[in-house]
Amino acid sequence: MKAARLFGAKDLRVVDVPEPESPGAGDILIKVKAVGICGSDLHMYENGRIGYTDQSDVFTLGHEFMGEVVAVGEGALDGHFEPLQVGQRVAVDPCTPCYECEMCEQGHPNLCLHHTFYGLFPEDGALQECMIVHGRNCFPIPDSISDGGGTLLETLGVAIHTVDLAKLKVAKSLAIIGCGPVGLLILGLAKKAGAYPIYAFDKFDWRLEKAREWGADEVFNVDQVDGVQALMDATNGRGCDTVIEAAWADHSIQMAAEMAAYGGRLVLVGIPGDDQLHMQHAVARRKGLTIMMCRRMKHTYPRAIAIATTGMVNIDELISHHFPLEDTPEAFAKNFNYDQGVHKIIIDV
Repeated sequence: MKAARLFGAKDLRVVDVPEPESPGAGDILIKVKAVGICGSDLHMYENGRIGYTDQSDVFTLGHEFMGEVVAVGEGALDGHFEPLQVGQRVAVDPCTPCYECEMCEQGHPNLCLHHTFYGLFPEDGALQECMIVHGRNCFPIPDSISDGGGTLLETLGVAIHTVDLAKLKVAKSLAIIGCGPVGLLILGLAKKAGAYPIYAFDKFDWRLEKAREWGADEVFNVDQVDGVQALMDATNGRGCDTVIEAAWADHSIQMAAEMAAYGGRLVLVGIPGDDQLHMQHAVARRKGLTIMMCRRMKHTYPRAIAIATTGMVNIDELISHHFPLEDTPEAFAKNFNYDQGVHKIIIDV
């Protein structure tokens, strides 16, 4: 079968790999249907590393994915503890916690000390025709959610966790730096939660147009204006009650801190390219900021499915491009270069 394998930085190739064997107890075999390209995939694609995870061998990317069950191992149960069945369409949570460590016991599986993660070296991801996954990671999705939409449930889960961390309040102001898929989903949820006014910042006009469509009250292109000054002018020098940083520019964390009001809340979602936090200590200290770091998500897939099913946010609107598996290298290059109009790219397997 075919798989898109990363051989090194910017060296992505579609090659033949062995087909998986029959699933063991608790596992299932899926036919992968769709995979989304994520910003963290682009980090690994660019540098062969993300954070302190370095790629030391060839592996398969892809952690935003869904598929169809084609074989079920003995006793395999889904994320709702229901038996899985051949033919079901499932979205797959890429993170497998141990369920036994201190963090898992405290209700923080996203901080599990012993987790594994599909698509993060050394675990192969979903850019392949078939793969074996743990049943407990799988959540059946209704026909009303498209294959592409099924991949975005992971992205939506991160957005849900971010909004939870932000503790948004009705008629309290919010600034969002970065209007990629995660930032736009955060915006959509924040609008539903009653945040007001919402200010959106990005350097691409097509993203800002989408942000306005999704409910931003004001948008600013940071390549054309000083983002901090623009926000201060809009808020009469006060800043925002909450600032969410959902970009991965090295300077955007300092920007976020300067945008926050005194006593404000700062939630960091984006992963800086150099893996360093660039923030003037005095700004955060003197403002007394509460700073939260978003680490993946918790048990948010059921909530994401409910949101997508009810149309609270239209996740399919974020899909801008589709590519077949054999064109995965071209898809990554297009996403990495931020070509005109790119929001979410889906690989149709």
